Amino acid sequence: MDHFADRLRAAPQSRLQRGAAAEALALARQLARWAQSIEEPAAEPREMPDAGMFAAADQITVAAHDLALVLDDEGQVEEAVRLVEEARKRAGV
Repeated sequence: MDHFADRLRAAPQSRLQRGAAAEALALARQLARWAQSIEEPAAEPREMPDAGMFAAADQITVAAHDLALVLDDEGQVEEAVRLVEEARKRAGV
């Protein structure tokens, strides 16, 4: 995840506009919902706001770190790593 975020930070604006930032935001939102569902299973998940394409790397970092704090199963960790890898490939970074 940190590698993906670093690649986003280094990506040119044109790549971010072509979908890399949107892909990162979608993943950040997915990871944030997952963390919220573990921490507060009865609560309605809150959606991470779109803070702009230049904030997408920070958003994915925060969401992934929050999720890492609540995961307690190796299978869940592997699933999170798979999701990040898939998003990285789709984003082209």
